[in-house]
Amino acid sequence: MGECKSGSNESLKEFYIPDYILVPGSNVETLSYTPECPVIIFINAKSGGQLGGDLLTTYRGLLNKTQVFDLGEEAPDKVLHKLYGNLEKLKPHDGLAVEIEKRLRIIVAGGDGTASWLLGVVCDLKLAKPPPIATVPLGTGNNLPFSFGWGKKNPGTDSQSVKSFLDQVKKAKEMKIDSWHIIMRMKAPKEGPCDPIAPLELPHSLHAFHRVSNTDALSMEGCHTYRGGFWNYFSMGMDAQVSYAFHSERKLHPERFKNQIVNQSTYAKLGCTQGWFCASLFHPSSRNIAQLTKVKIMKKQGHWEDLHIPHSIRSIICLNLPSFSGGFNPWGTPNEKKKQDRGLTAPFVDDGLLEVVGFRDAWHGLVLVAPKGHGTRLAQAHRIRFEFLKGKTDHTYMRIDGEPWKQPLPDDNDTVVVEISHLGQVNMLAIENCRSKSINDPPNSHHDEEEEEDSNGDSEEDYEERRKFGAADTFRLADDVDFTHLS
Repeated sequence: MGECKSGSNESLKEFYIPDYILVPGSNVETLSYTPECPVIIFINAKSGGQLGGDLLTTYRGLLNKTQVFDLGEEAPDKVLHKLYGNLEKLKPHDGLAVEIEKRLRIIVAGGDGTASWLLGVVCDLKLAKPPPIATVPLGTGNNLPFSFGWGKKNPGTDSQSVKSFLDQVKKAKEMKIDSWHIIMRMKAPKEGPCDPIAPLELPHSLHAFHRVSNTDALSMEGCHTYRGGFWNYFSMGMDAQVSYAFHSERKLHPERFKNQIVNQSTYAKLGCTQGWFCASLFHPSSRNIAQLTKVKIMKKQGHWEDLHIPHSIRSIICLNLPSFSGGFNPWGTPNEKKKQDRGLTAPFVDDGLLEVVGFRDAWHGLVLVAPKGHGTRLAQAHRIRFEFLKGKTDHTYMRIDGEPWKQPLPDDNDTVVVEISHLGQVNMLAIENCRSKSINDPPNSHHDEEEEEDSNGDSEEDYEERRKFGAADTFRLADDVDFTHLS
């Protein structure tokens, strides 16, 4: 194979990993150099229309094809288990294996759900030094890549674009971000299926979302308990309902979703038909959050308190990163008065706090395109709990890191509980001066994003004035949408 598959391109040898590191039992290959930035690449070939497949072909043409994986063919957990198992065998007598493990970086190309899937797999490995992850935007929202400076538009797939991206990966800084544990518990049904969610509807970001074992401390007699994790956001209500409609439509007609602009236009149309722009009598699950659930938050360890949710709020977002709905920051940067009066802070990605934000409808979402615009700030918390009692609807919609599901709610005196708590941290790769900020950054860098003006940005009265601004991608009405006939 030589020293690099590309042979003539000296710069690519910095990213090269030989076969014997990746494939146990292969002939040992002696290199005259140590790769500065060895990479493993995971690509969702189905993301971004044809772009995912094109990107797969380009990476395999430039690097060792055995270090480039199609997620549709090989699961990342199996790939990484095999890789790290092989590294453990090689390290005692192979200096190159030691250096590759120390310098290894992961690239994942796909939507937010794909990126979260990889983050979960790396977390589950529980490595002493987990490899940091760079994300290539191939989805519709691309909130994770945008948060760390990788952009939100689908990238070029030609050789030069890929080489440029690899060079950025080599220069990128490592950045820790919080990871969040989510647990859902419900009473075990007396008859019928025991799983509340059809297996095919489980998002990738809930790869670890399963019924816990009887020996797990979280297990409770007479109940089914499920668990998982996320890194960007958990949302519930109308935004998740529209997202679920979009994903369902894409699953039924994948041929219609080959272009990012077309995808966003379809998303906007579904926002109309699902009642996101105006409450619909035909969609009872779009009722306000206060009708669906009681919400408790924990600001101080061991002390739960009720969180008041205004009756106008139909969507609630628990946000870890400063990017939602294609790159907007629903929390914004509170001014000094709000910091003092309400104890609010800027959103840091490693402070152990979730920002809890509410939206009334898609018109309310229009404020995000305004300078310093934000949603209704409800709280910042270390933990948050949703308690669903028997209500006026038999289901709601939830979404984690871009991937939605339809969640059944109690039809008797049972309670469904969803609780989110801080779990740990993972390593991301970030471009300098990206929008994600660390609590450990130098103090002057925390002021890169201007604070909002001292105004009543959270008030109901402010809504009518601010709706005159343009629209975020998720909320935007496409030019050809006629919604006069919609309820």
